[in-house]
Amino acid sequence: MKAEPTVRFGLGVPNGGDFAEPNKLGRLAAEAEAAGWDGFFLWDHVIRRQPWQPMVDPWVTLAAIAASTEHIVLGPMVTPLARRRVSVVARQTVTLDLLSRGRLRLGVGLGAPDDEFTRFGEDADARRRAQILDESLDALVKLWTGEPVTFRGEHVIIDDVEFRPTPVNGHVPIWVAGGWPGGAPFRRAARFDGVWPVAKAGGYLSVDEFADCAAAVRGHRSDAGIDGAFDACFVDRSPAGPHPETDDKIGRLAQVGMTWWIDSLDDPSTPFETHRERVLAGPPA
Repeated sequence: MKAEPTVRFGLGVPNGGDFAEPNKLGRLAAEAEAAGWDGFFLWDHVIRRQPWQPMVDPWVTLAAIAASTEHIVLGPMVTPLARRRVSVVARQTVTLDLLSRGRLRLGVGLGAPDDEFTRFGEDADARRRAQILDESLDALVKLWTGEPVTFRGEHVIIDDVEFRPTPVNGHVPIWVAGGWPGGAPFRRAARFDGVWPVAKAGGYLSVDEFADCAAAVRGHRSDAGIDGAFDACFVDRSPAGPHPETDDKIGRLAQVGMTWWIDSLDDPSTPFETHRERVLAGPPA
């Protein structure tokens, strides 16, 4: 008898606007855990376009979230490694993984919008950002081993260092984000532990679009001879309480490979307390 697909339920949470208070986010994560959510994933943005919004640092806030919870999976979704030093990210990820006792997922991508780079004098060229991302990922995986590392890339250089301690499970799972339809982000995702696709045209992916994306990543993994567990995340919004249409959608998505349903709290027009009520109501049935 074929086992039913397992789906976990997470929250995609802004680090700005009404959410820009670390203690508030720590309390919300604890409430989400108590309400039955499986994951709490925080944006990594440094600015939001005019009118300017307050923002909090995601890494410091994730530490508060880890300390406020016991079981919920957490992580930045997503962090653009092109504006992060790999030595700092290596230390941050392992520290947060230890603090959370192995609950960290590292979400990565090219980063958007471009002005998060250009307003600070950084190059927003997509090809360059992709090169830094790939080099940084290769370097991180090596640093997490605790073994001596020498790495020579065009953008990332490591000269005979050992980083200890190591992650709780020897490795921090990496989820790669990208705009669908697309190519390179999904070939990149296939090399790691999960994929976080977003609609390149805006809005949310349809079931058929997600199915095409999941199939493409599975194909890349098969071509490379990569086996093992792999997460595929679908971002959408769901109403509180029983909702047959949402339940049917989740079932169809699970059949084509979704392992995480991520409820987005990205709606600045909605008051924080209304978002909190949705969180307290728990994940979809």
